[in-house]
Amino acid sequence: MNYVEYGKENSDVIILLHGGGLSWWNYKEVAERLQTDYHVVLPILDGHAGCDKQFTTIENNALDIIEFVNSKLGGSVLMMGGLSLGGQILLEILSQRKDICKYAIVESVLVIPSKFTYSMIKPAFGSCYGLIKYKWFSKLQFKSLRIKSNLFDEYYKDTCAIRKSDMIAFLQENSVYSLKDGIGECEATVQIYVGEKEKQSMKKSAKIIHEKLQDSFIQVLPNMYHGEFSINHADDYVRKLLEIVK
Repeated sequence: MNYVEYGKENSDVIILLHGGGLSWWNYKEVAERLQTDYHVVLPILDGHAGCDKQFTTIENNALDIIEFVNSKLGGSVLMMGGLSLGGQILLEILSQRKDICKYAIVESVLVIPSKFTYSMIKPAFGSCYGLIKYKWFSKLQFKSLRIKSNLFDEYYKDTCAIRKSDMIAFLQENSVYSLKDGIGECEATVQIYVGEKEKQSMKKSAKIIHEKLQDSFIQVLPNMYHGEFSINHADDYVRKLLEIVK
């Protein structure tokens, strides 16, 4: 598994899993703020730029990260966080290893499967995937994601490097993921965040996750869209993270 590290000299480990179609830089500013006191590990998810593995399933990606924690980090870490696809992988990890971390942050995560969305992804990307390499098209996509403008170069470079088959695979997996029964056994304290301006399916998903996790808290973020919290508001994200830990 490929990953980027900050603060390697510190003992307390925080793992943050980026959103689909993005990469480790999703959490770059967060990691920079935490590196003085924490060892921050930013894995690059399968099928994304910088990773040589094809994307297969959310479950397989979760197993890879569990194996990484077991082999490299002593079997458990202080905290794990995840956005969107990364958050789905995090929930899968928590359902398979109830004691893998003490704390977790789940941001903008969908757990309501949609067979219709799944069926539309392949034909949609079959017709428009080639446009991704054009900057004008990429800028339109980037603008729709409401990511801060100084990340466009990273976004464009990494999006162009994602194979069509991988993009279809992780988008399809994202559209049909649902919580496993094992999530109810999770021992971590979990914070769940969703933007006020996100789709209703995201808000309903946040409530479902909250109901399934015994030790969890949910917050709707005022005036925020999908994924804005960790990407565009690093200071606020870190403040919340530290409140959970301390």
